[in-house]
Amino acid sequence: MPYAYDDQNVFAKILRGEIPNKTVLETEHTLAFEDISAQAPVHVLVIPKGRYVTMDHFVREAPDEEILDFNRTLGRVIEMAGVTADDHEGHRVIANAGRHGVQEVPHLHVHVLGGRILGRMLDAAS
Repeated sequence: MPYAYDDQNVFAKILRGEIPNKTVLETEHTLAFEDISAQAPVHVLVIPKGRYVTMDHFVREAPDEEILDFNRTLGRVIEMAGVTADDHEGHRVIANAGRHGVQEVPHLHVHVLGGRILGRMLDAAS
């Protein structure tokens, strides 16, 4: 099965309270916390509390209330971090999936990055 969930991944352990985190925002279905290896002044990870591996897995199988909660929480995190595009300098939202996407943790997670110019995502020659 392409979406086999590994309940020993680091985010599953964070959700169970086995690994501490610096929580930014928590809701019924979503957890947002600071990335321990920040790549920008703002680097927050947003994860669903459900057992989803990738974004396509999540939108295909999650109930509507989980999808709505995740997206609303993502928007709130962007506002709280002060990196909205309408009144600030903007941000980048990244979700890696699978081998080609270089996904390191097999639990859906979205990176919210901002606070500086981030450069181009991909080199045209790549």
